[in-house]
Amino acid sequence: MAAKDELYAKVTPRRQRQNRPGTVKHGSSLDVLLSMGFPKTRALKALVSTGGRNVQAACDWLFSHVDDPFLDDPLPREYVLYLRPSGPLLHQLSHFWQQSRAMCGKNKAHNIFPHITLCQFFMCADAKVEALCEALQTVVGQWRERFPTPLPLELYTSSNFIGLFVDEKVAEVLKTFATDFAAEAVAKADVHVEPHKKQLHVTLAYHFPTNHLTSLEKLSRSVDISLGCDWLAVLFSRDIRFANHETLRVMYPYIPQNEDELELAPGDFIFMSSMEQGSASEGWVYGTSMSTGLSGLLPENYVSRADECDTWVLHGSHSFLNCTSPTNSGGAIGGPFLDGQLDGRLLDDFGLGDPSSLSVVCQPMQMLRTNSQSRLPKRTLFVCRHGERMDVVFGKHWITQCFDAKGRYMRSNLNMPCSLPARSGGYREYDKDCPITVFGATQARLVGEALFDSHTVVDFVYCSPSLRCVQTAHNILRGLQQDGKTKIRVEPGLFEWTKWVSGTSLPAWIPPTDLAAANYSVDTTYRPHIPISKLTMSESYDTYISRSFQVTREILAECNSLGNTVLIVAHASSLEACTRQMQGLNPQNSKDFVQVVRKIPYLGFCACEEMGETGVWQLVDPPILPLTHGPNHSFNWRETLLQD
Repeated sequence: MAAKDELYAKVTPRRQRQNRPGTVKHGSSLDVLLSMGFPKTRALKALVSTGGRNVQAACDWLFSHVDDPFLDDPLPREYVLYLRPSGPLLHQLSHFWQQSRAMCGKNKAHNIFPHITLCQFFMCADAKVEALCEALQTVVGQWRERFPTPLPLELYTSSNFIGLFVDEKVAEVLKTFATDFAAEAVAKADVHVEPHKKQLHVTLAYHFPTNHLTSLEKLSRSVDISLGCDWLAVLFSRDIRFANHETLRVMYPYIPQNEDELELAPGDFIFMSSMEQGSASEGWVYGTSMSTGLSGLLPENYVSRADECDTWVLHGSHSFLNCTSPTNSGGAIGGPFLDGQLDGRLLDDFGLGDPSSLSVVCQPMQMLRTNSQSRLPKRTLFVCRHGERMDVVFGKHWITQCFDAKGRYMRSNLNMPCSLPARSGGYREYDKDCPITVFGATQARLVGEALFDSHTVVDFVYCSPSLRCVQTAHNILRGLQQDGKTKIRVEPGLFEWTKWVSGTSLPAWIPPTDLAAANYSVDTTYRPHIPISKLTMSESYDTYISRSFQVTREILAECNSLGNTVLIVAHASSLEACTRQMQGLNPQNSKDFVQVVRKIPYLGFCACEEMGETGVWQLVDPPILPLTHGPNHSFNWRETLLQD
């Protein structure tokens, strides 16, 4: 107990200090947590694990970790000091990150945001974190007039590495700054920091396939390294227990069915070690939840790979050009810094109520993309899955509930459409070609209304011949207020993988002329690129992927110079099959493809833009928000479609 009392005594005197910009205000927050009855070790751990943001965040962390077996473990966190770019240079680097990932898939550089490493990872006890943050603030203050601006960078490439290296003489100056921080950390916090001794650089790409070198090299030369930049000294921490674990992001909720299973909540992160997978069966993995600290088995297809730094905690970010530091803390950074989702609460935590001050910290990638690419009209491809289907909601026998012996339709539920189009082959054709529900039509109209509100004009609409896709496209156009103005081109080549069709024959789809007679906005003069006669039952995976790629290319070529925006309404598989090879990526294997398709909900929506002179397309943020309905997760194209 004496050792613990001595540890806490080092924190107590700081409670009386006046809070200054940039300090982690543990003093008053610690007092509040102690007055609530939390033990000091737990209170300190909660404050440090949430970046010292506020008492509420610490309380939420403590309550969620109440069953964490390591809650009282005194093991310290690991810390690292980086220089991070902001402003125009960050703009360029963020764009490079997006393009390289879209064209060549993820490589090791994508695990961490653009940065220059100033020191090795080091450990700091929870009770000393505030003093460590003060040390960084002090040293940055001393260096504001001495920091070299701009930093001269030079591009270097090799067979498996591409980076921007700092000029050798200037690098020595930066290493002196790191040495000063190390000395201040020892003096103020009794923490040993080892300055980085290797060449200082910003890594652009490494550990990538050799056949990607030419593309990555070409992209890297487009980065304008002469642009202005305010380099920020940023201090991050990570849980040392999971330093060598793979980081996964939870996409779907899961309620445990057995005692050894882990409950999952969308947005949480899972730490997974290959060493712990011995007890997991096929399709399951063993991992530990970041939000609860609990471990157990979980279904593999409920999670997706995340970046290493998505779970890191920010403890300080200090500008060398501004007298006031941008922020003192900020919690885990995966969403706010890498996915461009800074909300109002987080802006307040950063002291950035005015959006114009965002340039002081790392600008969100989504904001950068919009600003940089809105100046010139781009060719855009939207791909959307159809709405909620009748046979999934009401079962395969819905037809017997709704049609009498004479084939007359009568709905038996408010979620069933009031009427259905007549079919030349009789109502039994609905067995293989079902309609969407009332909710499905509403979902589609909501998407159209959102596109309308975003001032999006769709020039061409193509859809699969499946009735559910035609109805979805029709209702999207209604929401866009373009029904009757823009005609739907029914393209059989957009039908899903025929291996998934039951029975021995393809569906008997309603002909475009009959659809038009039923008041659907269909182009009856359109001649398909791949007619129905060319589709075969039980086609191979390679055939389906080739067909989807071919028809997408031909659609875009057909619309070139006639309009900038094309909408494809088809199936869950289309979001992957119609966009992956357009980005210059190789198709995934069929097993991984199926896992991606299973994660795409009704009205899952993605957007691609043509990358200028390269002739390659890239996935970008859609102009509309995702649509969450029922128990499905909020669809994130970046997490689902940007796979290696």
